[in-house]
Amino acid sequence: MNGRDLVRSMKAIGSAGEGQGLLTVRAAWRRRRTDAEGLPPRGAERARVPGPVLSVEPAPGGGLVRFTRAELRITVTAGGAVFWGWDGAGPGPSYALADTAPEPDPRAVLEPDKDGAWRVVSERMTVVVSRRGGVEVLTPGGVSLRRDLPPRWWEPAGGGRARWTQRAEVAADARFFGLGGRASGLRLRNGTYRLWNTDPGRAFGPGDDPLHLTMPVQMVVADAATHLVFHDNSWDGSVTLREGEEGAGSGHDHAGTSELRMDGGPLRCWVMVGAPARVLQNWASLTGAAVLPPAWALGHQHARSGSGTEQEVRRIVGGHHERGLPLDAVHLGIGHLEAHRVFTVDRDRFPKLPVLAEELRRDGIRLVSAVEPAVGADAGNAVYDGGSAEDAFVRDVAGEVVRGVARSGEVVHPDFTRARTRRWWGGLYEERLAQGFAGFWHDRNEPVSLMAFGESTLPRSARHDVEGRGGDHREAHNVYALAMARAAYEGLSELAPRERPFLVSRSGWAGMQRYAGAWSGDVATGWPGLRASLSLVLGLGLCGVPYSGSDVGGSDTSPSPELYLRWFQLGAYLPLFRTRGGPHAGPRAGAGELWEFGDEVLGHARAALVERRRLLPYFVTLAHLARRTGAPYLRPLWWSAPEDRALRDCEDAFLLGDCLLVAPVLEPGADRRAVRLPRGRWYDVVTEEAYEGPARVLVDAPLSRIAVLVRAGAVLPVRGDDGSVELEAWAPAHGRTGGGLVVVDPGGMSGAEAGGGDGCGWDEPEIERYVTRRRGGRVVVERDGDDGPDEPSLPVRVRGLGS
Repeated sequence: MNGRDLVRSMKAIGSAGEGQGLLTVRAAWRRRRTDAEGLPPRGAERARVPGPVLSVEPAPGGGLVRFTRAELRITVTAGGAVFWGWDGAGPGPSYALADTAPEPDPRAVLEPDKDGAWRVVSERMTVVVSRRGGVEVLTPGGVSLRRDLPPRWWEPAGGGRARWTQRAEVAADARFFGLGGRASGLRLRNGTYRLWNTDPGRAFGPGDDPLHLTMPVQMVVADAATHLVFHDNSWDGSVTLREGEEGAGSGHDHAGTSELRMDGGPLRCWVMVGAPARVLQNWASLTGAAVLPPAWALGHQHARSGSGTEQEVRRIVGGHHERGLPLDAVHLGIGHLEAHRVFTVDRDRFPKLPVLAEELRRDGIRLVSAVEPAVGADAGNAVYDGGSAEDAFVRDVAGEVVRGVARSGEVVHPDFTRARTRRWWGGLYEERLAQGFAGFWHDRNEPVSLMAFGESTLPRSARHDVEGRGGDHREAHNVYALAMARAAYEGLSELAPRERPFLVSRSGWAGMQRYAGAWSGDVATGWPGLRASLSLVLGLGLCGVPYSGSDVGGSDTSPSPELYLRWFQLGAYLPLFRTRGGPHAGPRAGAGELWEFGDEVLGHARAALVERRRLLPYFVTLAHLARRTGAPYLRPLWWSAPEDRALRDCEDAFLLGDCLLVAPVLEPGADRRAVRLPRGRWYDVVTEEAYEGPARVLVDAPLSRIAVLVRAGAVLPVRGDDGSVELEAWAPAHGRTGGGLVVVDPGGMSGAEAGGGDGCGWDEPEIERYVTRRRGGRVVVERDGDDGPDEPSLPVRVRGLGS
């Protein structure tokens, strides 16, 4: 027995209590034994590289290149993306892709290049395959964006899955972004990032990696162009990044590098090139449109940690109403479940849950339920009995159901990679709907199985269906939460077909935006945690997940009033705006509601809530644009000017859509903010003072507000004093025009006042395009229609003329 594991076992028994501690110790040893018996020994390995080219077989969009020890299939799609796969790997099957792979572009032809290489020329890029298996992506003008060196495989001598590595070189000026939800910062610095969805087991901060939601998706921004690269492989792996160095006039630049190492699975890759907006539009067309949240989910949501009761929920809701604080949803954690068992209700704490839900809905407030995949493994538990009858649970190599440990005790886990299991699980949400829940918060779905030592997840040898192909947890782990979200989304779409499902998930993988948004998990309370929450949301947006957020104030200790307020002010501009109360979340144990931070914080936070309410029509517009174009709500400052190197390095501010620039306060004691401005004129939304970019300016950020600026000429929909939607137009600079896109959802947040619905339906409203220009001493706002300029369909208020 390993001495270190023995110490961990004793600690687990002592810290968790004898019952739960012994369960986690037994589970850890059982897992170790299961993997020892179920996984093939690695043993001796032999290395392999492609070798020289032997032959080429052209095909529509590209073709097949055969080397002495490998073969490469390359295809340019009609949408402009390029795919390549080694050793027979094709675009499908894939959990990331929305449907079947896109059609090849018949205009792209595999043709000979110099030095024995071959190339495929398309409208947006040229791809060159070297005579020994290197793959280089160039702009149409011939500038190199990335050069993948020949891959290397390490194959077990007795056969089995090969691990592999792929090293790529990028321009010296390139910067890396993405890889899912990362806490270290928006821009990914030099280091190694693991690709394995992981529960840290504690509140996390910038130094923690990996976290709950990892993706092999990188966005690389350089002077020549931006490109997105996706390695479609769900196995455990890592990416090691090294930024390049420019020669400071010597002409000797050192390229940046990205080295991907995977423990197995296919080596297949997608690359998209262009402006950031075009790249993410291509990515969305490949992996699927983002789900459209119901309009209430763009408002203020509050989560209650701990057990809670009906009376506690009413107290919280009443406290918000008494103080004039808008509230749109209340999230209930697993404390509302009977003995923590999924799809149950603790009748002692919530004796009339459907009645409570209906009362809240009449006041415009929805209930959201936490749902975890772990199912209590005890006969008589209806979910366990039903799942057993469906053969729904993950088994080991011996055919026995894999048992783990959760807060409810011994548990089993559904195999969401089986279509039959997804249908069964999706049907279980009927019970949640009957209880009055309108949305669902998927938690601990990496999945988590508590262990005294080792990884807190299922054994790697555990067997999964993998859509009938068969596989083990090494392949299924990273897509487990994605498949769970799919089960819920498809089930809810059948159970309540007239309403958009609302799902947020702690874990996921590439393509999860088709089913759910993302919740960050437990961010550590503190100023570093505040920064981490911002970088997570921005990074996920660049990976195609536009709707996400974190808990205001963090999760593990009591924030200071100043920290809580600054976090609250940032949260008011994030897509998922969720506050959290409960044990250890506020100034007093068991407290944590907004009004308990003092009158000054309450007054300033109320102002932030009112502004969020005013901007709800703008958030509705951003949600529809994200669904149609793939553009995230939150965008880095370099979004429209990736060639601006100063903006590439800016991580403490962001664009909200095309119109607003938000610069939160991320350090204590600050009452001003240095803000890096992109090109153009920008107005302070409060003082209407004008600033000219590109520049670095100082903007007031007193405790009452953070710095928010608006682009000159912008048109954005806002909620007027009477609750109806109106247009807020900001004066363009002299001699220039401006404008904006507006989506007026008849079922949006102002639907009741406008005579529409409640923002939960499937209607697809039209996008209206507005143009602003100066004419004499006034600003003219026109709607750009099919038949030419037209009068705006909404009332217009012009701002910025006084400056």
